[in-house]
Amino acid sequence: MMTRVNSQFEKTRKVSGPRSLQPSQWGMLCPSDTPEGEACGLVKNLALMTHITTEVDEEPVIRLAYNAGVEDIRLLGGETINNPKVFMVFINGNILGVTIAYRRLVEVFRMMRRRGLIGAFVSIHTSFTQRCVYIHTDGGRLCRPYMIVQGGRPLVQQEHIEQMKLGLRKFDDFLHDGLIEYLDVNEENDSFIAYQERDIDPEKTTHLEIEPFTLLGVCAGLVPYPHHNQSPRNTYQCAMGKQAMGIIGYNQKNRIDTLMYNIVYPQSPMVRSRTIELTNFDKLPAGQNATVAVMSYSGYDIEDALILNKASIDRGYGRCLVYKNSKCTIKRYSNQTFDRIMGPMKDALTGKIITKHECLDTDGIVSPGERLTCKQTMVNKEMPAVKSNNPIEQKESGQQPIAYSAVPITYKGTEPSYAERVLVSTNNEEEFLVKILLRQTRRPEIGDKFSSRHGQKGVTGLIVEQEDLPFNDYGMSPDMVMNPHGFPSRMTVGKTLELLGSKAGVLEGKFHYGTAFGGSKCQDLQDELFKHGFNYLGKDVFYSGITGEPLEMYIYSGPVYYQKLKHMVQDKMHARARGPRAVLTRQPTQGRSREGGLRLGEMERDCLISYGASMLIMERLMISSDAFDVDVCNVCGRLAYSSWCHNCRSSASVSKISMPYACKLLFQELTSMNIVPRLKLQNY
Repeated sequence: MMTRVNSQFEKTRKVSGPRSLQPSQWGMLCPSDTPEGEACGLVKNLALMTHITTEVDEEPVIRLAYNAGVEDIRLLGGETINNPKVFMVFINGNILGVTIAYRRLVEVFRMMRRRGLIGAFVSIHTSFTQRCVYIHTDGGRLCRPYMIVQGGRPLVQQEHIEQMKLGLRKFDDFLHDGLIEYLDVNEENDSFIAYQERDIDPEKTTHLEIEPFTLLGVCAGLVPYPHHNQSPRNTYQCAMGKQAMGIIGYNQKNRIDTLMYNIVYPQSPMVRSRTIELTNFDKLPAGQNATVAVMSYSGYDIEDALILNKASIDRGYGRCLVYKNSKCTIKRYSNQTFDRIMGPMKDALTGKIITKHECLDTDGIVSPGERLTCKQTMVNKEMPAVKSNNPIEQKESGQQPIAYSAVPITYKGTEPSYAERVLVSTNNEEEFLVKILLRQTRRPEIGDKFSSRHGQKGVTGLIVEQEDLPFNDYGMSPDMVMNPHGFPSRMTVGKTLELLGSKAGVLEGKFHYGTAFGGSKCQDLQDELFKHGFNYLGKDVFYSGITGEPLEMYIYSGPVYYQKLKHMVQDKMHARARGPRAVLTRQPTQGRSREGGLRLGEMERDCLISYGASMLIMERLMISSDAFDVDVCNVCGRLAYSSWCHNCRSSASVSKISMPYACKLLFQELTSMNIVPRLKLQNY
């Protein structure tokens, strides 16, 4: 189900009103799950138990309203309608009638809804300022469930919870039995809702929150101890949690996606939340438990950089599979010609298959399991050459055999890949479709991005041999070293609690809970650590891996659940010495995918001007970009061609100079608009 709410407000306007979480949206929309940047606050996400209503037929509701004492407004006079005791009744914005006994009307509707005689999402509320009763059965309203409180006690008792644990009762049964009900935003204003059971007022309270953590959405609910973090950190995690690699489904081996990232050894987090269990995140996890030492090691961990243990990477930490899709279609054309796939080409002299066709099977398509390197052919496709439309040429050619030109589908990656699977099928136009699933196995390397569940992101700064890393009394070295300067300003106390909970859980052999507004208490975690002979603060004595001497300070260390994000340096690194150029300007193309150049922009040019580096400017902006030799007439100053000035009709005084091709193009475009630029040359 889609859980995103998108505002149509203009993103470029810097107005805080539409971006803020309105009081009426409390509990309906997640306060943390919103993107950063210009869409901040305009794209919101539903909270965990929010439901969007669908339209209900209003005819039975209208009949019920008339039976409950609503009178048709057409049968009444003005004096009756203007009576202060008379309330007007509306249904979905249309006038239905008037009533004097508005309390009885509201009670009847709520009783019928709780007994299941009308739709669970029909709402009714009273406005005393307008003397109106509003009934809503339309779709698109946000609702969430609450426990009903009567006589100061919630109707949901412990026996009901036990039945649900045994599988004898489901959530819908609570709804049908009238123990809980859905309220929309308008009806919430008519209710007195207690936050927790101890807050119930016997005289006033009408409803009770099911669980406080349901105020958050799915993404924010995956964060352990979010109520101990600074709020922007939870927002960052909501964005980064969607970029984490994991398992996408039990059918992931049977599908061919355009791009799919899978982590090879996913683990369930040691510190969970109730949201994790409700959404089955523990069955399809997206991360690994890394033993983290919070200390500074060398200068390669500044600015959030992480130091990884090489032995941990060898054992599979952070290893991922990247699946990509390559496809081609075999078309049939209107002139009775069609594309074809040819078998691998053989060398005329040796009789062996040529190098770029080594991976092809006899049918001309790559064999599953073959290792593909850059520019190797995956499908040896040929298409018919385009014929001339000239009838004389067609008549002369007669019934000659169709000429084919090679248009092979080649592998364009810089690193080798393996052909995982080949699918031959048809598409909607009944054309043959060949899909190839490519697989790459990647180890973490310097520049790859990792993140904990608290918005603490960082790239790998150094990969160190295990024997050089510090070790504790048990001889255990950390998988990851994190700089302690990441804690004071970010104030992610939830991360320190997660480390304590994970460490205690590993020793005790159980999962701990970091559910929002609750979870395992810090004192209980410290007691478990102390019981197993560890420092209750989570700190250990570490020894230098280089000298063997004890480190001067205790080191805070333990397991933390880390996510490997999809941002990998292999997909981003780019450099160019030579490559393709744009047709029009003859300047280098733009972008990594087109092997483009790296642009020296206006600001960089200004810096070089301020240094007076004129020759460097010429080298960057002309010689290495689009230098072009042109002939210039010394008499009229216009461009000449082949040492001949067409304006002066002479070749007596023509010089050859170099200029950027874009400059030459500008002169020609200005000339086409009757603006004639003239060059005045002199020796220097």
